[in-house]
Amino acid sequence: MDVENPPVPSAPTWARACTLQTPHGQIQTPIFMPVGTQATVKCLTPEEVQATGAQIILANTYHLMLRPGSELIDSFGGLHAFMRWPGPMLTDSGGFQVFSLGHLRTLTEEGVTFKSHLDGSLHLLTPERGLQIEAELGADFVLPLDICSGYPCTPQEARQAMERTHRWALRALEAFTQRPHRPERPQALFGIVQGAFEPELRQESARFIGSLPFFGLSIGGLSVGEPKALMWELLRATTPALPREKPRHLLGVGSPEDLIMGIDLGMDLFDCVLPTRVARHGGLFTRRGRVNIKRARFRTEHGPVEEGCDCYTCRNYSAAYLHHLARAEEQLYYRLGSIHNLRFMLRLAAEARAAILAGTFPAFRDAFLASYVPASETAREEQRVKWLARMASRATSS
Repeated sequence: MDVENPPVPSAPTWARACTLQTPHGQIQTPIFMPVGTQATVKCLTPEEVQATGAQIILANTYHLMLRPGSELIDSFGGLHAFMRWPGPMLTDSGGFQVFSLGHLRTLTEEGVTFKSHLDGSLHLLTPERGLQIEAELGADFVLPLDICSGYPCTPQEARQAMERTHRWALRALEAFTQRPHRPERPQALFGIVQGAFEPELRQESARFIGSLPFFGLSIGGLSVGEPKALMWELLRATTPALPREKPRHLLGVGSPEDLIMGIDLGMDLFDCVLPTRVARHGGLFTRRGRVNIKRARFRTEHGPVEEGCDCYTCRNYSAAYLHHLARAEEQLYYRLGSIHNLRFMLRLAAEARAAILAGTFPAFRDAFLASYVPASETAREEQRVKWLARMASRATSS
């Protein structure tokens, strides 16, 4: 990894611009990764995702191991060939998805046994099995199995989960080192920092995982229901304990204000389903905050959702047309809304990188956060409750 502006700890920001080399191309950070949970970024073709400025995407190990199966994907030459994505790719560990299954999973030292949310079939996922699946998927970056603690949890529960994550990390490293070499699909392994909501545990985990020969580090277990102020306090405590020479990935965090805050605290890679998920429900990002395109005020709006936006949607369609499509629940809206939100996030990341290289990021950060109005904590909690209810409903129906 090349760090183009080594950050000075005493500076007003830890933001940094780096370049990562992968078998499928170069990645310039900071960067947001669109999420292709089931080998697709919902509603979009790979070409449309590329056109938003995406350099790398994330796919989900848990979902793909269940459907269509990693062996099938392997037979097509891996995920890149299967879904026709030409650029770099990262696959997660499946740990968060297993965590969300609640009563349908059982944790032991060996791994996690869970029931499929699709058909109720039993599966055992271990650190070794997880890496075997990810080898068959063939992404450039892979993550090991970890344990994500729910919010809230006790310090004792947090330590137990962290220590088991550490033991699994050692097993994953051994399996990764000893597995058969596939020169046509070179991979790099990230370690996952845990510690739940205890700053001291976060620092301990960062030092331990950072001392191991992982290519990069993913910060897990945040944005799982805790207040945002706590999330940033925990990340602020974690960053100084991370090795500066390794790329840093903040798992599952992806609202515009979170992207800027995460960059400020020294993160390089971000992923989240939020931009495409809220788009499908009418939420579109603007520099002033998220707007609901279904609101009556957009019914006669001749201009785009946001003046000056260079996305395909804003260059070609009026806000009134998007309002009509969203209210009519037309499929085209889901595509156009997703394009806009992804382009917003990727343009924001590119602007942040330019500001970092120019030495003006603190001013860029402050100006953006002063004008952008984030969703309220109440709205975030309502969304979280709805998501948990959907997950519980799927688990029960299976």
